[in-house]
Amino acid sequence: MEQKETVLVTGGSGFIASYCIIALLRNGYKVKATLRSLKKADLVKQMLQEGGIRSFEDLSFAEADLQNEASWEKAVEGCRYVIHVASPTPHTDATTEDDFVIPARNGVLFVLRAAKKAGVKRVVLTSAFGAVGFGTIKKTPYTEEDWTVLNDTVFPYQKSKTISEQAAWDFIRHEGGGMELAVVNPTGVLGPVLSDDFSHSIQNMKQMLNGDMKACPKIISGYVDVRDVADLHFKTMTMPQAKGQRFIAVAGEGFSLLDIANVLRKNLGDKAAKAPAKELPSWLIKLLAVFNPKLKAVAPYLGMVKRASNEKAISMLGWKPRTTEEAIVATANSLIQLGIVR
Repeated sequence: MEQKETVLVTGGSGFIASYCIIALLRNGYKVKATLRSLKKADLVKQMLQEGGIRSFEDLSFAEADLQNEASWEKAVEGCRYVIHVASPTPHTDATTEDDFVIPARNGVLFVLRAAKKAGVKRVVLTSAFGAVGFGTIKKTPYTEEDWTVLNDTVFPYQKSKTISEQAAWDFIRHEGGGMELAVVNPTGVLGPVLSDDFSHSIQNMKQMLNGDMKACPKIISGYVDVRDVADLHFKTMTMPQAKGQRFIAVAGEGFSLLDIANVLRKNLGDKAAKAPAKELPSWLIKLLAVFNPKLKAVAPYLGMVKRASNEKAISMLGWKPRTTEEAIVATANSLIQLGIVR
C-alpha cells in the first residue's frame, strides 16, 4: 500500500473548504485542515458527517491564522498539496479598503511562502469571480483572460480578491522556485448546507423562504453548486494541465433573484409559499438606499448582468457542473432539513 499524500486545506470550517475535504477524503487523500481555533474541530467533523463522511482517521487539524505568518510553516509540514480556501474576514469595524486588501494579500503570501519552504508541489488558490468581472462592462461572457479593473466602482471585497490573486501569480513568477499554482474563481455558491455557516448567495435564499424578502432587487449573476466547486478544486489539484491556469466556476447562464424565487416555487410548492413573486423597481431601491445601508450596498449592482463562461473548465478538465436549478433546489431542501428555514 503506497503512502497516502497529504493535502492542507485552509479555513477548514468554511462552506467550500468542507466540501473540498469531503472530496479529498473520498478520493483517498489524507487531509490536514487549518482552523483559527482548534475548538472548531468538532463542528467541522459534524459538518463532514452531514456530508456523508463516516471515518476521520485520515483527517487532522492544525491551528493557523492568516494574520500570523509563523503559524503556517508548522501547518504545511509534510503536505504535498495545498488548497488555500481561507479568506480573512474583515472585522466588523473594517472601514478602509486596506482593512480588506492587506489581510487578504498577506494571507495568500504567508501560505505560499510556507508551502514553498515545505516543498509543496502545487497550491490551488480559491479566488473569486470578483477578481475577474468587475470594474468593466462586457456584452460577451467573461473568461479567465479577464481581470477586474481596480477603479472606484469596485467594492473593497472584490479589490481584495483581485489584489491577492495577482500577488499569488507574482510570487509564483518571481519566487515560486518551481512550485505550481492554479486558481479557481467561483461565482455565487449554492448547494446543500452542512451547518448554519454558508455563503452570501444562500443567505438570500434563506430570506426568500422565510418571507423576509418581499420583492427582489433586479440583480443577475452566475451561480454554481458547492459540490461542483469542490470537484473543480480537486481536478485543478490533480490534473497536470491545470498547472498555471485559472478556472471560472459557474454552472451556466446568469439567474436573477426573481428567477431563483420562481425555481423555488415551482419545485417546493407550499414550502416556498413565502418566496417573492415580483421585482422591485431599481429607482425605488436607489431612493431608499439613501437611508438604508443594506440597500446602499446593493444599489450599484442593480440591473447589472455579469455573464461568465465555464468553457475552459469543461474542455480542459472535463468538469461537469450541475444545473443552477438543481443547485437551487438542493440548497433549499437542505435549509429546510436542517431547520435553518422556519
